[in-house]
Amino acid sequence: MPAIRASADLRNKYAEISQYCHSTNEPVFITKNGQGDLAVMSITQYDRLLEKLDLYAKLAEGMKDFKEGRHEPFENAMHNIRANLGI
Repeated sequence: MPAIRASADLRNKYAEISQYCHSTNEPVFITKNGQGDLAVMSITQYDRLLEKLDLYAKLAEGMKDFKEGRHEPFENAMHNIRANLGI
């Protein structure tokens, strides 16, 4: 169940919201006039989210390359990597 707080809590209970975000690694949803307005999360969790999005983008790019025939057998790829590393 997501944590939902009123916008006044962000001002009046910042330390409590911050502690919750850091201890649970979950966002807190802030409402304004009863409607969703913001999602607040720790910087650590935000960085993890960005890393996941980057990974998903790279996976999508790889899948597109594969579907378009831009791939080679694993053995060839490893041979090329080793050659580039001088191994």
